[in-house]
Amino acid sequence: MLLDVGLFVQNIISRRLSLAVILLALCVVALRASQQAPKQSSAAPAGQLSPASPNVAPTAGVSAVAPTAQTATVPPRTGLNIVVLDPAHGGTDLGARGTGGIHESDIVLEFVAQVHTALEAQGFQVVQTRQGNANPSFDDRSAMANSQRGAIFVTVHIASTGTPGTARVYVMNDMPAGVDATGLIPWDRAQAPFVSLSRKLGDQVQGLLAQRYKGSPPNVQTASVRQPRTTAAPAIAVEISSVTVEDRAQLDHMAPGVADAIARGAAAFRPTYVVPANPGERP
Repeated sequence: MLLDVGLFVQNIISRRLSLAVILLALCVVALRASQQAPKQSSAAPAGQLSPASPNVAPTAGVSAVAPTAQTATVPPRTGLNIVVLDPAHGGTDLGARGTGGIHESDIVLEFVAQVHTALEAQGFQVVQTRQGNANPSFDDRSAMANSQRGAIFVTVHIASTGTPGTARVYVMNDMPAGVDATGLIPWDRAQAPFVSLSRKLGDQVQGLLAQRYKGSPPNVQTASVRQPRTTAAPAIAVEISSVTVEDRAQLDHMAPGVADAIARGAAAFRPTYVVPANPGERP
């Protein structure tokens, strides 16, 4: 009997100790949980990504990433960068000649020099078909323009007709854009895909010339102009009147205004001319 009581007492003591151990362990777990609870329950501010959840989408309307140079949108690039300037005639080809010994081939070089400067001031790269008293062929002049990517062609003339002190811009008449058996545009129809663009460029320049020189037409003129015909780019011919003036100073006085009109007209035309993605494509 005494043995049974002893075993009973020992069993109770063991159970109490086990219960105490369990209660102590639960207290430790509860304490640790209470210390970690603030870190686990803190929420990221609205519109920001939680450090623990990098793939969670941000709140609508709020950017999660600051703009960088790599992510910035690049504006579309227009194609017009180069102007090919053509002082007409040259060499043994004197062009129009006035009674006072005025030669067209000489005067256009001086006009083009001022046009060149005005175009560079507008941010254009300028290529001239001739620098001095040379006489490149029509095809050579066109080839210089056709070899450029993103160019326009401007040929400058001094007329033997027309009211002195006026200026006119010419573009080619409409041309059928036929192709040969290989699917290529023939050389003498190179201007065909660009006629409408040439007219836009011509109208820009002619409008500025008309504002400055009374008696000049308000819009571009069309004619069968030889030089632009073989040019695969927007192309215009600017003609100033005239070599018949008695005093050459009358023509020289026009050069700055003509240069300004061509440069400003080209700059105004620039946003409308985007080079095709493929050089073989038409604008």
